[in-house]
Amino acid sequence: MGCSNFRLMSFDTPLLVLSILLALIGAVAGVAKVSGNPKGLAGAREVGSPDGLSRLAGMLELLAGISIVIGLVMDFVDLIVWGLVTLWLVMLGALFFHFRSRKVRTAFPAFLIITLTTVALTLALSA
Repeated sequence: MGCSNFRLMSFDTPLLVLSILLALIGAVAGVAKVSGNPKGLAGAREVGSPDGLSRLAGMLELLAGISIVIGLVMDFVDLIVWGLVTLWLVMLGALFFHFRSRKVRTAFPAFLIITLTTVALTLALSA
């Protein structure tokens, strides 16, 4: 009845799915790092990232995830783009630390996330 006029999101399905996936990844990874959980910081320690920097990256990942979700709910593309750009930059930093420590094989998750984020950004900016 009254809910038929309610429009949660007016984005294309690929952007919606990618944005939700990236928001979840960012939020979960961010919480693990910000909390100081040894398992959440283990990967960053392995590539030589200081704990303080890793926690800052976690905070940015968490904020990016929140921004994406709020942007989707409020139908506000600028917030989604801000969150995606933030996540992209954090993953660029992760790639830097992986390559600097010569642990290129363990950089695949960051590379995958940066690729998916680039696709989502392209979709969001063309919406």
